Amino acid sequence: QVQLVESGGGLVQAGGSLRLSCAASRSIFSINAMGWYRQAPGKQRELVAHITSGGSTNYADSVKGRFTISRDGAKNTVYLQMNSLKPEDTAVYYCNARTSTRVVTNDSWGQGTQVTVSS
Repeated sequence: QVQLVESGGGLVQAGGSLRLSCAASRSIFSINAMGWYRQAPGKQRELVAHITSGGSTNYADSVKGRFTISRDGAKNTVYLQMNSLKPEDTAVYYCNARTSTRVVTNDSWGQGTQVTVSS
């Protein structure tokens, strides 16, 4: 298990930028993949972006070209830089860490941070 703490959420106007941070309790390079998910009111949780321990990234189509996931190994932290924000980006954003062994895969989740984008 990994303890995760998100920060950086808040209110921003459409077209603005915000950077989310996710601090992990262990080296992010010992974690197979870390990602950001979001859940808007009345909607299901969806993957926004993820990054593997090797540095490869994937993004939801809705955020490609606007969001960037990155990492700082020295700080055990993963970031989500969100640019050109839209009202539809409004959601609670959750950090996820996936660790895998030969016998088990474990997912850890942060408490979530609210992102609100005004029109």
